[in-house]
Amino acid sequence: MATESASAGRDRNETGQAQNQRPRDRYGRPLPHGSTGEVERVPDDAVFSAAEGLEEAQRLLDGGYAFTAHEVLEAVWKSSPDPERELWRGLAQVAVGVTHAQRGNTVGAARLLRRGAERVQEFGPDAPHGVDVAGVAAFARGLADDLDTGRACRGDGIEPSGMRLLG
Repeated sequence: MATESASAGRDRNETGQAQNQRPRDRYGRPLPHGSTGEVERVPDDAVFSAAEGLEEAQRLLDGGYAFTAHEVLEAVWKSSPDPERELWRGLAQVAVGVTHAQRGNTVGAARLLRRGAERVQEFGPDAPHGVDVAGVAAFARGLADDLDTGRACRGDGIEPSGMRLLG
C-alpha cells in the first residue's frame, strides 16, 4: 500500500501522530537522518516552567540558536495559563522571526517580528515573570526595520543575543 510505505520512514509517537525528530542545523532546518545536529532538539512533549523557559531560551538566543529558543518558548506557551498565553506566543513569534531572518526570508521575518512585538507589547511594564516586553518589542521592531531597509545582513549576520527576555 502506498500509504504505509509513504509513512514508514516518518517519526511517530505511540498514538501514531507524526513527529519530526530529525537532527537540525542551527537555523532549525532538518538534516538527513543519521546526521549529527548542531543543537539538541526540544522534545515535542517538553514542559518548562516560566523561569526555566526564560533561562533556557535566553541561553539559546545568546548562543545564536533562535529556532531552538522558539521551541522552548512554544513549549511554555502550550502549558501556560490563559492570561499569559499571548505573551508566550508573542515571544515565540519573535524568536521564529529571527530564525526566518537567519534563513534569509526577510519579508516573512519582518512580519513575524512585528506580529510578535505587538503581542508582547500589550502586556506592558507589569508583564508576568519579569519579561522585558518593551525591550523585546524594541528589538523585534528594530530588526524588522533593518531587514526592510537592507541594513541587516541576513543569515549569519543576524545576532539573536540582542533579544533580552528579562530586564
